[in-house]
Amino acid sequence: MADEPAEGRVYAIHRRAHLADCAPSGRMRLDALARWMQDAAYADMEDAGLERVAVWVLRRHRVKVLHFPSFGDSCEVRTFCSGIGRMWAERRTTVTLASSTSKPLVESVALWVHLDPERRLPSLVTETERAVYAAAAGGRKVLARLRHPRPEGRTIDSQWRWRFRRTDADIADHVNNAAYWEPLEDELLGAEHELTQIDAELEFRTPAQPGPARILSAGQRRWIAATDGDELYASFALESITTAPRSG
Repeated sequence: MADEPAEGRVYAIHRRAHLADCAPSGRMRLDALARWMQDAAYADMEDAGLERVAVWVLRRHRVKVLHFPSFGDSCEVRTFCSGIGRMWAERRTTVTLASSTSKPLVESVALWVHLDPERRLPSLVTETERAVYAAAAGGRKVLARLRHPRPEGRTIDSQWRWRFRRTDADIADHVNNAAYWEPLEDELLGAEHELTQIDAELEFRTPAQPGPARILSAGQRRWIAATDGDELYASFALESITTAPRSG
């Protein structure tokens, strides 16, 4: 993950971990962290006056939690462009306690695809956008190709049903990016031990609509798939997970 640049645009918003953001243990959930990062990305573009230039859709999102924010914590969410391609760009985001100058609690990197706002097809990053973000990117180029394997040919350890709710859909009329973290959170919350650290990458393939889906599990891989056929909505690569006995 690229370090925060010495020069160029870095934008920050402040958020507090509220009741609906946290698990029973008090730690923030992954889907809530993803919403914070999504909010920071849009707020950055809005502040720069670029919110109507393009529609950005998420292709890949890696989240590395070193220490989960807890209920009531006030945090600073800092974001910057860490790389630009022809029709996509990379965004780094960190979450730090607002009252601390220590290392971030959470680090993430996301790859966003640039769409024409009318046709909703991939389009070139404009010179106006490059003028705002190129300095922070520092000439770093990124690619948008898919990296995660499909489940075919792998031994599936287990699979189970999932249902995306109608309330998971956003103004783009498909399941919001943050809601894709919910099946993983549901699995982790049902485990014997409490999650304390995680490094996981989520890759998006086909936009999901509210309704039933299947979760396939093979080792450190997870796939969110349609209930019929071979259509894949998204996949997870779980790089590392650390847990501790639940208190009480």
